[in-house]
Amino acid sequence: MKKKILVIDDEHDLCEILQFNLNAAGYLVDTAHSGEDAMRCDISQYDLLLLDVMMPGMSGFELADRIKREETTAGIPIIFLTALGDEADKLHGFDLGADDYISKPFSVPEMLARVKAVLSRTLSSHHNQELCYEGLKMDLAKRVVTVDGEPVSLTRTEYELLKLLLENRGQVFSRQEVLDKVWPSDVVVTDRTVDVNITRMRKKIGRYSSCVITRHGFGYLFVL
Repeated sequence: MKKKILVIDDEHDLCEILQFNLNAAGYLVDTAHSGEDAMRCDISQYDLLLLDVMMPGMSGFELADRIKREETTAGIPIIFLTALGDEADKLHGFDLGADDYISKPFSVPEMLARVKAVLSRTLSSHHNQELCYEGLKMDLAKRVVTVDGEPVSLTRTEYELLKLLLENRGQVFSRQEVLDKVWPSDVVVTDRTVDVNITRMRKKIGRYSSCVITRHGFGYLFVL
């Protein structure tokens, strides 16, 4: 079955170029020219969103935040399209749940490669549908986390941190290993950023926060 992609960008010419090339690569593609237009679509039907950051009205960051807060759309991967090159903007996007960034101007082969890579990662994560420890559950297909049946709103980074630790229970990961596995290689992140995101994630998983521990001098792990 062909994968469905929604391109959201206020540049009409760019939308047409992306739609043409993605269609040629075998995807089904729709376009929207603003965040407001996108919200009028049934976003839950799409397998991937290509989302411009800088748009009049609702920005790409605002739209991504709304999408990731809805259970029916939280698991849809997002690739941001942006002329912004600042590391802080990239980190903000990843914290909101972005799966990748493509900086404008970009080549069509690069765009297609990144789309293929993100969809491949998403499909592979769906192979094992759920991670559980007692009342802590991660639905990998929907990318939804619940604690005792109540949904927990995690950023993409927090989600990936929890997934890494939960599926490798008892294994210690150094900060560098966490950086290598959770953050994209082209984003500069400090050890402090790892600590901050671990702390945020711990607070959100309630009574299971005590399962995520720090081994001083070694790193982090999930204990039973």
